[in-house]
Amino acid sequence: MQFIDLRSDTVTLPTQAMREAMASAEVGDDVMGEDPTINRLEAMAAERTGKEAAMFVASGTMANLVSLLTHCRRGDETIVGGRAHIFLFEAGGASTLGGIHSRQVPNQPDATLDLADIEAAIRPDDPHCPRSRLICLENTHNRCGGACLTSDYMHQVRSLADKHQLLIHLDGARVFNAAVALGVDVPELTHHADSVSFCRAQGRSAPVGSLVCGSADFIRRARRERKVVGGGMRQAGVIAAAGIVALEQMVSRLADDHANARRLAEGLSDTPGIRVDPGRVQTNIVIFELEEGALTSEEFCQRLADHGVKMGPVGGQQIRALTHYGIEADHIEQALAAIARVMT
Repeated sequence: MQFIDLRSDTVTLPTQAMREAMASAEVGDDVMGEDPTINRLEAMAAERTGKEAAMFVASGTMANLVSLLTHCRRGDETIVGGRAHIFLFEAGGASTLGGIHSRQVPNQPDATLDLADIEAAIRPDDPHCPRSRLICLENTHNRCGGACLTSDYMHQVRSLADKHQLLIHLDGARVFNAAVALGVDVPELTHHADSVSFCRAQGRSAPVGSLVCGSADFIRRARRERKVVGGGMRQAGVIAAAGIVALEQMVSRLADDHANARRLAEGLSDTPGIRVDPGRVQTNIVIFELEEGALTSEEFCQRLADHGVKMGPVGGQQIRALTHYGIEADHIEQALAAIARVMT
């Protein structure tokens, strides 16, 4: 069976242009700084995010881990949302490998961290306490349904961070989605962060890897941390070539994914037994909830897969669906028809 796979936007496959670019990529030893395709991708990533420099890493988890290891010393504390990907889904790497403590504050429904909550979480200068060092934000926010952080909010957090001499890391795995949805350039959303990571695969189809962007000095130091976690690669230009195609050709089409997600949410809102607010869908993530007494989320996803559509349970009665390259408008209608059959 050929599935309509809405479990994640990481399931995308390389385009033909990407495959051709990979096959013909000029390569060298990236650990020695001699892979021209990696160097070009890093320069493009820095330019697209408005930063001085960038570094290619093997995954989004590695991108966030290397960033935190670069910003923090052992015993330092990060302030992070309780629903953040860094906190929930990255195996506690910062604490395991870096001895970095985390202090969670609640994410608001719009994905922000309340400024008062951030300020209340900042530790006093007291030897009994870890040292507050870093604020971690996420844009778009995965578990908040793809909600976008605005430039104005980033500016407010920057002012608060400067007041307390803190740094900011932005997990921008889907920051290009945020820029498209908000109608702004990416640097407007990344300018106030000391470092930013973004993924090449999510919605843009490039296989393998993420980018870390920041000041030239930050990236120089981050290369050491990348080496520590085994992220130094040799002829990696073969995969970097696909990332160049993604940045050149796949960003503007993200608006199609957002439109498909809104259509999916609208159809779901008309389906008995399902709760969702289509007005909350800003980008390509739809999180909806089954009413109590209906199927469990696991049962729903299993039965839906039997009808050729894949989605993912995210706890309780909630289910997540993501639109991406390869999912067209007619796939959304087919998915809604399958959901109607499952719910009846």
